[in-house]
Amino acid sequence: MTDLPGMSNSLIPLREIEAAAARIQGVVVPTPLLSFPELSDAVGGEVRLKCESLQRSGSFKIRGALNFVAQIPAEALERGVITYSSGNHGKAMALAARSKGVRAVVVMPTTAPEVKVEGTRGYGAEVVFAGTTSVHRQARAEELAESQGLTMVPPFDHPWIIAGQGTVGREIATEWPEVDTVLAPVGGGGLSSGIAAALKAILPGARFIGVEAEGAPGMRRALDAGEPVLLDYGDTIADGIRTLRVGDLTYQHARALFDDVVLVKDEAIREAAALLLGDRKLVVEYSGAAALAAILSRVVEARERRIAVVLSGGNLDPSLLEPLSREPSSGFMAEGRVATSPRDRA
Repeated sequence: MTDLPGMSNSLIPLREIEAAAARIQGVVVPTPLLSFPELSDAVGGEVRLKCESLQRSGSFKIRGALNFVAQIPAEALERGVITYSSGNHGKAMALAARSKGVRAVVVMPTTAPEVKVEGTRGYGAEVVFAGTTSVHRQARAEELAESQGLTMVPPFDHPWIIAGQGTVGREIATEWPEVDTVLAPVGGGGLSSGIAAALKAILPGARFIGVEAEGAPGMRRALDAGEPVLLDYGDTIADGIRTLRVGDLTYQHARALFDDVVLVKDEAIREAAALLLGDRKLVVEYSGAAALAAILSRVVEARERRIAVVLSGGNLDPSLLEPLSREPSSGFMAEGRVATSPRDRA
């Protein structure tokens, strides 16, 4: 396994995010920040959707993966790269490796959605299956990296990954400087840490709120405990944020930069995905819809706010499209359920 520059507990500065933006330009596309007038009217604020579901590889993950791969020394890069992933990071790393013409190996859980497995293979990566948790697949990936001389591309807990993901926050802050709140899902914490770092550097007065599934509250538990903790089990439909332990560096970012981390129920996540499909014609996976679920269930109050909601990925299992299309999403706002819900925790 190739040794790269070590970890640091320092927060990612804006200059590193700017450098990442230049490094990934031409492969990564700036994604749209779409208005959602109907939802905005219903909640009494302004809501815009940052559509990383429309990003190359189907999620934000290509930003961090490419920024990392682009900085691996040439001699090490020639031997190939490896990672462990529930799907989106693996697919993104495969695309990043293909852009450099090098071998890629991705260790995925046996329960990985077929759409993510085939998408990863479609970019030329070799897929290895190991267990059902991040602990299982990380251990197998480290074994393969050591035995085959591959460079590990971590999914979230590394400065290069966080800086790459921070370009999402940079785009939001520069395109919509009036934004006062940004919501993003939290799994291992790479995306949320990067966005918070960019947002607080460019718009210091804006709030950043991370959103987790109730069944996998890794960052919420870490902040409450004062350090990262290992969850016994992750139980949520949102596989991309079903992480048992957040990173040490991402935890440091959360402690320093996050205004809050809130939890949402799977029912609200499913409803958010259905709303996006039915009302906005956006295909968004459950993990990607989690941040919007915080508004729909009033875990985050949107009244008189200007809120950017990050839709982190669009790699939805095709078998879920038909059931989601039958959800009564189009009637959600007409019924006034968003505006009249008594929940208000933010």
